[in-house]
Amino acid sequence: MDGSSYYIPAVAMTAALMVKAPALSRSWRDPLLRSVCTLMALAGLVFFFAAPPTIGEVNDVIGITNVSAPLVYCLLSAFSAACLVLIVNWRGGPPESTRRVSRRWIIGYSVVIVALVVLFVLGDAPVERLVDFDTYYANEPFVREMIVLYLVALTVSGVGMSVMCGRWALQVQGWLRAGLLIIVAGYLFNIAYLTTKFTAVIARWNGANLDYLSSDAAPVLASTGVQISAIGFCFPLACQRVGDTWSTWSTYRRLGPLWHELKPLSPHAAHGVRMAWWSPAELQVTQRESDIHDGMLSLYPYFDTAVRASAYDAALAAGSDPAQAQAEADAAMVTAAVRARAADPDGRVIDSAEAAANAPASAHSPAAASPFRSTEGPRDLVRMSIALRQSPVVAAARGQYATRSESDFHERTN
Repeated sequence: MDGSSYYIPAVAMTAALMVKAPALSRSWRDPLLRSVCTLMALAGLVFFFAAPPTIGEVNDVIGITNVSAPLVYCLLSAFSAACLVLIVNWRGGPPESTRRVSRRWIIGYSVVIVALVVLFVLGDAPVERLVDFDTYYANEPFVREMIVLYLVALTVSGVGMSVMCGRWALQVQGWLRAGLLIIVAGYLFNIAYLTTKFTAVIARWNGANLDYLSSDAAPVLASTGVQISAIGFCFPLACQRVGDTWSTWSTYRRLGPLWHELKPLSPHAAHGVRMAWWSPAELQVTQRESDIHDGMLSLYPYFDTAVRASAYDAALAAGSDPAQAQAEADAAMVTAAVRARAADPDGRVIDSAEAAANAPASAHSPAAASPFRSTEGPRDLVRMSIALRQSPVVAAARGQYATRSESDFHERTN
């Protein structure tokens, strides 16, 4: 009777809605986002207004005995429609078809809501009941029909959600399937809730008293079912975000060898303001890619396409596929260029604009201006970075350059 089992889910739904509110304000025209926010808002309202203390307070404020009953039933019906509309928009399809199906559900449950209000007005419920309204008035004309109507509306929604989510789960894989199955599990509790409600009401019709099923068991089942379903709705999105974040940080880590190789050549690495460690992973990756590209640009005068061609042939001969061989060849050319620049007594760190302006004429040839033939963006950098650490071809190119540099040094000193 203190309402804690109702207010706690209501607060949870309100908090979730507040988290989504900024995104909703930015993307109000997104039907899926609108559906999610509407669902969370209605779920919070249902739990809040279904709490016994709120029921009594609303009755007193409005001044109509048991007026909370149709209010809660209308909110439950609106919540049922919101669940169905959310699944329709979540599943997607032709926009016109999605809008048409959504409108049908909304219109259908709007009719139910109007009928609930009319039936309550026509009926007579003079004794206030905070927790057992359904069973106490199970035999009252018009009120009886109102109770049955709202239970049937919830049953249609529960069965419809279970069927749609179950069928969809058979067509998809991964986190989405897991989320849909969790939603189905939640709606099994919803069906159990409706079963207890119908059982208690029908028992009253037959002169028996099973009110405890409606007053005690049903609210627990409803609360459990809604919270499980909410987890199901959030689970795929949460897992996708975790997976995306993990993938981004994995890219950042795998770019490490190439970034460390080129770090001394990037003016930003030495003088720029580094972003904080808590910055978003996407920004960290972008910064690392920018440093790598700046370092490569400063190496243009030192790129040797002969080194790359030799490394490419060696990688193919070692069994690498063409894409991997290309990454190894590019990595070999980079590591050779880094050492060539380090051995150049006139070499220094320059920024990208200066490198482009001062590059020799040969650097503006097609081969030098586009020294990397890859077209897959960040994934190519990752392949090159991994090749720097793991490829025997790159290690051999690095060793050959070291031997050649030592030989040149001896020739100069002699």
